[in-house]
Amino acid sequence: MAAEKSAPLKHHFQPVSLSASDIHLAFGPNAVLRGVDIDVPAGSTAAVIGPSGSGKSTLLRTLNRLYEPDRGDILLDGRSVLKDNPDQLRQRIGMVFQSFNLFPHRSVLDNVTLAPRRLKGLSADAARELGLAQLDRVGLRHKADVRPTTLSGGQQQRVAIARALAMAPQVMFFDEATSALDPELVKGILALIADLGADGMTMVVVTHEMGFARSTADEVFFMDHGQVVESGPPDKLFESASTERLQRFLSQVL
Repeated sequence: MAAEKSAPLKHHFQPVSLSASDIHLAFGPNAVLRGVDIDVPAGSTAAVIGPSGSGKSTLLRTLNRLYEPDRGDILLDGRSVLKDNPDQLRQRIGMVFQSFNLFPHRSVLDNVTLAPRRLKGLSADAARELGLAQLDRVGLRHKADVRPTTLSGGQQQRVAIARALAMAPQVMFFDEATSALDPELVKGILALIADLGADGMTMVVVTHEMGFARSTADEVFFMDHGQVVESGPPDKLFESASTERLQRFLSQVL
């Protein structure tokens, strides 16, 4: 099966910055995040890399307050969001997971339009127009009326991305969005994510795809044992890693 290609994008986003300082999180006695700092300028793409269990996915879930940090601050567009309603915050931050989490009993279009209708009060006609536009963005308008279970894994992930974009987020998080896909489908999803970044979306991408991190990210954050051990532009990190931990990691994955 050939890699699915992404449709050309025309929409330009209104980017906002995201930053976090001294983020700590523990589950009982287990410290998962230990003083994490991250700064993502508006319209830029940050890639978060590191070994399994290093806290990458937990960081994303903490940044959109699926987990509440024990300590530290999270700023969106320069303003702390820790006192905001978490549900309202999550409407500003779109998140795409490793698993697609689509409703199998609803059509593709229904999956994309459900949140805008229920959370933003869009009419059926307005939601349909929005949903079709987002499906067109990810190259799946022609699949609007089918059930997700009839789609390939790559197509289902595209629907998940369209669903997140339908809420008009200011920032997008991708948590290993390609790790559940067959290898031949990975390239298409990574190209779609790269297109979103080129189009102006602020993004944080947790990934094991080092080629994507190197070619697409503006900044790479290497995490290990709940900390950002090293960060910088991709060329600097991949060509002249300054810490032994990053050097060892790269020797295993490159």
